[in-house]
Amino acid sequence: MKARISLCALLAALAVCPTLYGHHGTGVSYDASKSIVVKATITEFRYANPHPQIFFDIKNDKGEVEHWAGEIAPNPVQLVQDGWGRKRSEAALAPGTEVTITMAPSRAGTQVSLVQKIVNSKGEEVLSRASQPQEGGEGQRKQ
Repeated sequence: MKARISLCALLAALAVCPTLYGHHGTGVSYDASKSIVVKATITEFRYANPHPQIFFDIKNDKGEVEHWAGEIAPNPVQLVQDGWGRKRSEAALAPGTEVTITMAPSRAGTQVSLVQKIVNSKGEEVLSRASQPQEGGEGQRKQ
């Protein structure tokens, strides 16, 4: 009987482990000490779990278009709590929209980021991650 209880407990623990491995903190993936600011054009916005995502294009120093992706909130509930429901978010971040994005780049050097702030072409703040650490002051600016 004790062996069966122990076996059940072990199997339950193993069943939970894969979900623990799948979760990550933003500090592991992104470097907030190297925030950069870019002028971007929105190509797609996904209001999805576990992280809403934004896809955008920027021009690098050579004038070439780079395709970037970024997480913009811990989850859709966070957006709703900040007043950004699905319809409002999709309207503000529609494909073709010109924005300025402050982001923490991927530690792996890929074109993936944690979006810290989005400002529209009128200078209005669309999104700000107040909970995101802002190490490194003003950050670097890319065009």
